[in-house]
Amino acid sequence: MDLTQGSIEEKKRRAKKMMLWFGIVSLIMGFAGWTSAYIVSSKRDDWISDLELPQAFFISTAIIILSSLTYLLAKLAVGKNNQKQGTIFLLITLALGISFIVLQFVGFSQMLENGYYFTGPTSSIKMSYVFLIAAVHIVHVVAGLISLLVVLAQQLRGKYMPNNMLGMELGATFWHFLDFLWVYLILFMYFVK
Repeated sequence: MDLTQGSIEEKKRRAKKMMLWFGIVSLIMGFAGWTSAYIVSSKRDDWISDLELPQAFFISTAIIILSSLTYLLAKLAVGKNNQKQGTIFLLITLALGISFIVLQFVGFSQMLENGYYFTGPTSSIKMSYVFLIAAVHIVHVVAGLISLLVVLAQQLRGKYMPNNMLGMELGATFWHFLDFLWVYLILFMYFVK
């Protein structure tokens, strides 16, 4: 298919989707760099291999997976022109996204209570990586929440219809990426000792 063909609207849609995927690929590269550095650093003598990840991280993992499901249900509802149900699922997704962030901070508190610190004389390189990776992911989830708020505002304004859902599709794609990324990160930190 020739990408130069099609209406101006189709070209704009393709351009917006491509820009989102460029952003996602750059995020993948950044997190690949941090996880690679984590692996290399795990060979250091001062690496703590018996670190237990906080329970809140695992609960937040279930929450973010559920939020992807509710975002998908919102998209399906709007695709069937069930606007009210779509809005409800978007609101649930927002609540779950906020819960994810709150639980991440609870996880940080649990690590501090267990004597694991980001910096200072009682910190370790592994703890620094765990805090860094989780904190950077939180920043991206905040960006996802801002995107979700834009989608929700547009939904409340009646912008999305079964034949016009680009903004919701882009927001959902980014949200699902954040979900997948966290699942990868939690599994990585759990299994790479």
